[in-house]
Amino acid sequence: MTASATAAGRPRLGLATKLAYAVGGTATYLKLRALSTFLVVFYNQVVGLPPQMVGAILMVVLVVDALIDPIVGQVSDNFRSRWGRRHPFMLAAALPYAIAFFLLWNPPQGWSDTALGVYLLVCVLAVRFFDTFFEMPHQALAPELAYEYDERTNLLAMRHFFQVIGGLGMTVLAYQVFLRERPDGTGGVLAREGYFGYALTGALIILGTILISTLGTAKQIPHLTPAPTRKITLKAMLVEVFHTLNNRSFLASAFAIMFIGVAVGARNGLEIYFGLYFWELRQSQLATLATISVIGGFIGVALAPIVSRYLGKKRGLITVFGTAVLVHITPVSLRLLGLAPANGTPELLALIYGEEIINATFASATAILLAAVVADVVEDAEVKTGRRSEGLLLSANGLFRKMISGAGVFIATSVLAFASFPREAERGQVSDEVLRSLGLAYIPTIVGLYGIAIACLCAYGINRARHEENLRTIAERAVKAAADEAGPGIGSGEAAPEPIPPRS
Repeated sequence: MTASATAAGRPRLGLATKLAYAVGGTATYLKLRALSTFLVVFYNQVVGLPPQMVGAILMVVLVVDALIDPIVGQVSDNFRSRWGRRHPFMLAAALPYAIAFFLLWNPPQGWSDTALGVYLLVCVLAVRFFDTFFEMPHQALAPELAYEYDERTNLLAMRHFFQVIGGLGMTVLAYQVFLRERPDGTGGVLAREGYFGYALTGALIILGTILISTLGTAKQIPHLTPAPTRKITLKAMLVEVFHTLNNRSFLASAFAIMFIGVAVGARNGLEIYFGLYFWELRQSQLATLATISVIGGFIGVALAPIVSRYLGKKRGLITVFGTAVLVHITPVSLRLLGLAPANGTPELLALIYGEEIINATFASATAILLAAVVADVVEDAEVKTGRRSEGLLLSANGLFRKMISGAGVFIATSVLAFASFPREAERGQVSDEVLRSLGLAYIPTIVGLYGIAIACLCAYGINRARHEENLRTIAERAVKAAADEAGPGIGSGEAAPEPIPPRS
């Protein structure tokens, strides 16, 4: 019997289980924000590697990582153990993930650029590999734990709440504590010594949240879908993969996320350069921006379920996504047009802070709704294939995103090279020509990539009615299968039982 059908008789998830699942979002988003915000500036400006080398290494790593995702997803879909399909992978990732994260920020000193490049390559590969070992099975749990249209959005909103804490919250700590700029101008993100405490704290948080999420959801294992009892050849597995992924709504969401990944990679890679050099913000002001992002992220957590309930996931997603893009490009566009206030003025800070909280709110709601529409593909694919393939769908979705999201990091470093951005640059000492080139390259790139993503989402075809119909179809099939297994009694004149309705 499928997960969707058996879940109808499962007790409702308690708050403790929901929190345990949601806290698992902390680890991956902490890693994501660390790599996107600080890794390029750390290895370029602190360690001293050329930006092109850093970008090329990260692009290679993301492509390799993307190829690992569907393997882990498909294996976890079919893995049999007393701990179910997902939890063994999640538990195995905890310690090596934390160790790899710590080592990434503590490279040896005195090595050549080539040796440090190899070190960076190995460490980032390890971090992303063990992140995949945890994240893919963890994402696949969401459709099994919550399958009703709005309940699923609420669970993913709760998960995003902890993603905000892990990612943006840790960024605030970095600026305010570990990488804090001293009154005399020393310290800060360009000082190597602060990264030890940052790395150690991040590693411990990764270890702790993975263990909490894995052990805290373990009691749900008996209620989750067991792996099928069968022997399957490689050819048959590839056929199953093709049939499962041949879904219009899946392809629409996957391609949208792919282009979003490119845009986010470019944006995050350049974010600190815009903050320090384009706007000439102090680190205390960067910390305020990160804090505002956290506040906006929390507002977005509350906003997403409301948008989903009244506009539906697809229309609501396109609305909040488009708004986030327009708000995000406003300050840089005003500066390029000569309409933005001067650096260092209260008016500029008001503009930047206002953009940040509005953009963070709508970006957070976008992320939640995007995860929800991908999760809804699970039942749509199950109706068409008869198989429950959360791991495959979510990991394949990650493959599309990661294989090209490395281009985002590459775009960021290429923009720096195109603008002839100096190494070991001082705030306030970068020429206006370089900064203008930075802004002129940034705006059309970001708008173009996000615009393609929105166009892809227009092809997504699952709404509330279709999702509920998918649940009814799956439940009816399960009842019929149970009746067939019960013997000829039902088929010889007895009325078949009513289909199990979806949980309200």
